[in-house]
Amino acid sequence: MNDIRRKVDLYLLSLALLFVFFIVISAQIPDSSFCVNSVADWLNLAKRNYLTVLSALALLYCLFSYFSFGFKLKGATDIPFEVTKVENINYEHLTFLATYVVPLISFDFGSGRQMIVLFLLLVVMGIIYIKTDLFYANPSLALLGFHIYRANGSFKNGDREGIVLVARGRIKEGQKLSYIKLDEKIYYVKGG
Repeated sequence: MNDIRRKVDLYLLSLALLFVFFIVISAQIPDSSFCVNSVADWLNLAKRNYLTVLSALALLYCLFSYFSFGFKLKGATDIPFEVTKVENINYEHLTFLATYVVPLISFDFGSGRQMIVLFLLLVVMGIIYIKTDLFYANPSLALLGFHIYRANGSFKNGDREGIVLVARGRIKEGQKLSYIKLDEKIYYVKGG
């Protein structure tokens, strides 16, 4: 269950940039009759900006997810492993952004049906990304300085080949890394 939660969190974090785009596209400023002290005016503003409010809440959750990963990595108790071969695959960040995130901003945010389709599309994309283990291709992490690598590693219980490493810094052969296992072949790592 914890693994699925981490995958969902990474998928939602990958949509952070989309949530920012939604806020920019859908935000409506209050009119001249808006009274700062009026609860009714604030509620009306929130109703008119429901997508903006939902996107802002989603961004807050993305921020929570980001800090949660960093905190969990500090508490990683597994014995670090050594990287025996490494290949940079950062292009996968761009693939996700160009293929899935950018086209979603073209939806008509004024149409109820289009919003339902957008929501269902995001859910289906998330399920596909989690089931196919592509949740690590995360443009939000790329903007925050993370990199994706395909590597081989020497672990305490044997060697593993073709694993995917998500790391804040650069990784090189011979480096020892602490990790959180996100899936059988996907690890969130930190240099040692």
